[in-house]
Amino acid sequence: MKNINVNRSPLFYVGDKYKLISEIKPHFPTDIRHFVEPFVGGGSVYLNVNAQDFFLNDIDSEVIKLHEMLNSFVGKEQEFFDMVWNIVDSYGLSCSAREDRVPNDLKVKFVKTYFAEFNRSAFLKLREDYNNSHRDDYLMLYILLIYGFNRMIRFNKSGKYNLPVGNVDFNQNTIDALRNYFSLNASKETHWSALDFETFLNGLDLSEQDLIYLDPPYLITFSEYNKLWNAETEQRLLTILDLLSARNIRFAISNVTHYKGKINSIFLQWAERYNIHPIKSNYISYHDNTIKSFNEVLVTNY
Repeated sequence: MKNINVNRSPLFYVGDKYKLISEIKPHFPTDIRHFVEPFVGGGSVYLNVNAQDFFLNDIDSEVIKLHEMLNSFVGKEQEFFDMVWNIVDSYGLSCSAREDRVPNDLKVKFVKTYFAEFNRSAFLKLREDYNNSHRDDYLMLYILLIYGFNRMIRFNKSGKYNLPVGNVDFNQNTIDALRNYFSLNASKETHWSALDFETFLNGLDLSEQDLIYLDPPYLITFSEYNKLWNAETEQRLLTILDLLSARNIRFAISNVTHYKGKINSIFLQWAERYNIHPIKSNYISYHDNTIKSFNEVLVTNY
């Protein structure tokens, strides 16, 4: 099952469901009033869904603030790009979407990493300036994300952005993702929050016409995001879903059941009472960019 037109988030979020939309979306109902995501991440799922309005949440407040910053430029796209180019040019970063600034000798010497070599000093200066500021300029943070390692968002215990330069720049794929994001959000009624998933769900007035899609941290895989998750939070989430299901509120939840010899028995036992849809996917960890064999499922209560 493949869709030609799949919209990708311009946050390029780790664990993003962009490559799985064509497998997940056919299991969604078409009559959705509120589309609800307690773990929205980069947002590639909601960008590909039609609903009356969208309630989007993530406990990572920096991710939500990046979404809110991008949404503030809906209808003002040229202003956004003018501001981006001003920062990119003032720091001397490469921008392959506009021109090829990397010298040929650097490309020959560093065949696979020439973007990182070219941008390293400029990126470190941008990172330093951001970290020495009030760290509330989310456009600057977004540019750090685009040029940073694996396009991730990560901070140290002092709240400073601490990723090294990545081997990528502001390319045409980034521009296309941004333009699609602006266009799609112009016609979507979005509501953003950065709360614990239980607090978020309890604060909504949900009905049988709504759909909750959940992509929580995976209990048996490893990433920065998963450090917030344990067996207790997994069980807490599943208990909430049982209560919602008893009220005939529809949900669909993604999860990994088997990974590198580990089994998520908590989720597997719980899922038996609902509908389990196998999903073909590849898991890539930022610690190890090799493809891992694992089992992912989508569980629905409808």
